[in-house]
Amino acid sequence: MKPSNSRPSGGGKNPFVHELKLTMTEKIKIGLMSVTVFPVRLLLVSFLMLLAWPFAFTASLGRSEFAIEPQSWWRRFIDLCLRAIMRAMWFCGGFHWIKVKGQRVEPSEAPILTVAPHSSYFDAIPVTMTMCSIVTKLESRSIPVWGTLISYIRPVFVFRSDQDSRRKTVEEIRRRACSGGKWPQIMIFPEGTCTNRSGLILFKAGAFIPGLPVQPVILRYPNKLDTITWTWKGPGAFHILWLTLCQPHNSIEIEYLPVYSPSNEEKENPALFASNVRKLMAKALDLPLKDLSFDDIEISLSRGPLGIYDYRSLLEFNQLTCRLGLRAATTDRVLEEQARRARKLQGDKLGLEDFAQFLNLPVTDTLKEVHSFFDEHGDGQIDVRRYVIALSTVRRPTKSMETLKLAFKMYESEESGEILEEELAGILEIMLGVKEVRLSSVCLTLGPDTGKITYDDLLHYIQQFPHFALDCLHFKDHPRDFCTGRSPSCNGQSRSKDD
Repeated sequence: MKPSNSRPSGGGKNPFVHELKLTMTEKIKIGLMSVTVFPVRLLLVSFLMLLAWPFAFTASLGRSEFAIEPQSWWRRFIDLCLRAIMRAMWFCGGFHWIKVKGQRVEPSEAPILTVAPHSSYFDAIPVTMTMCSIVTKLESRSIPVWGTLISYIRPVFVFRSDQDSRRKTVEEIRRRACSGGKWPQIMIFPEGTCTNRSGLILFKAGAFIPGLPVQPVILRYPNKLDTITWTWKGPGAFHILWLTLCQPHNSIEIEYLPVYSPSNEEKENPALFASNVRKLMAKALDLPLKDLSFDDIEISLSRGPLGIYDYRSLLEFNQLTCRLGLRAATTDRVLEEQARRARKLQGDKLGLEDFAQFLNLPVTDTLKEVHSFFDEHGDGQIDVRRYVIALSTVRRPTKSMETLKLAFKMYESEESGEILEEELAGILEIMLGVKEVRLSSVCLTLGPDTGKITYDDLLHYIQQFPHFALDCLHFKDHPRDFCTGRSPSCNGQSRSKDD
């Protein structure tokens, strides 16, 4: 099979990839703008940002991070000055007019604004227009100039190195949201990361845990050439800034949707609340829902000779392990220990109770779902080695060779270090996320009579073929749940990606 530059799409574009292709005409225009308009715009934008700094610094003096004080006349004056300066800055950047639909309500009516899709640092435009608080990482406070501007809007800081950071962030959001409108509104991007606006990924629950009304806000960038999008694979931050400042005009539309008040069931279930708001926003945007999250980024962008071919089943498995807390608690050492214990079982099958004991977890509905993924014959018994391979794949998708080596440790013969051809096929099925693997060219390296191979021999073979999975394997490219062959129950989408 010839190497391909794409993977089965299933549900359209990978939301974490942005491919920007310029025509010759566009390249010529950008070249001309780069030596004429771009330097002037960059100078003006930089000047206005520096001009805003002393205003923000002065207004932040002596202000408590935990208490809100009445706005004095001079702080109100500074606020107006900052809004004017920031609007001038965006104007100089090419955002000459900003189309706003709907009406933003008062904090007492909806203390939280949920904004989507989140696709760029230009999404800061509605923040500077409203001076709402945001949720941001603590490190941003130390960024020269910009850190002072961020501190001015009284953000909720996330300290990522603190294990209790998520809980503390949610508590602070709840505290401010329940203040009866005394604190500024909190503008939250519930997707938690930037995408290419091809669909709405899963919303994080933080904005919905307080169980208070929220006002959805949707963003559109109706530009012919998308120089705005800044996501995980595509043009970098400075590249985006340069291309955007080289456009004659940049359009943005901000639409405030009606306030969404949660039902009693949604107040008790933040995930349901988040899901329903996401559906409403997707309908207003006329975009599909994509059952992907921040935790799925590395899986969807895995690369290399054994990069994941079809992500759908692995994404569902990853979501289940996240719900069980397994993914966050799984380190390389934990994987090695689980592999050692799985090897001792010598392929003995585990029922649900034994599987729960293996993981030191209680039997729950989620654990039953994980167990069923590997129930090959529908008899309630699984080979736990397959679970370890799948967990290693989603835990470290960019390190497929380490997962392969771990798999060999569980299957190989102590005397020769070899594994059987059918065992290798089963390992690759899990790692690639496909239904059936036939070893085609790989069989040439197997002994003529033994049908076995060592890790070193396979590694040498893979090193010869950068597109090993596509060059040397034959497989069915529709999803499977590792062993059962059943279609995944989630609505996850597989996505295209360059090799």
